[in-house]
Amino acid sequence: MSVDVKYRTSASAVGGRDGSARTEDGSFEVKLSTPKELGGAGGEGANPEQLFAAGYSACFIGALKVAGAQLKLKVPAETRVTATVGIGPRSEGGFGITADLAIDLPGIDRDEARKLVDAAHQICPYSNATRGNIDVGLTIV
Repeated sequence: MSVDVKYRTSASAVGGRDGSARTEDGSFEVKLSTPKELGGAGGEGANPEQLFAAGYSACFIGALKVAGAQLKLKVPAETRVTATVGIGPRSEGGFGITADLAIDLPGIDRDEARKLVDAAHQICPYSNATRGNIDVGLTIV
């Protein structure tokens, strides 16, 4: 597989799950905290799973818009994608993640919504990156 890269960025983290992370251009900076469920203290910081959920949900909306243009279906401005990301030990060892997307396309017929979601799942870079690696659930709400 080859990718014709049109945009590239980078971010750095220090201190791991209880440190901080920031983008190279400084447009985004976040304090990190390990959730209590993973043995951490919790706290006010975000965690990598939250950041992944935010990125996946935003990217999937972009993919819905591309799919909508291809299918000649208007994606409502009020469209909402909620990504729920889970993390835990894998039976094979190490840790793994799961992702579930709840897609709300107000005013769109259920059959059209299914076509949009299925097409977007083939377009979205996050979906393509995770396909075959993690379980991703797609629910139309």
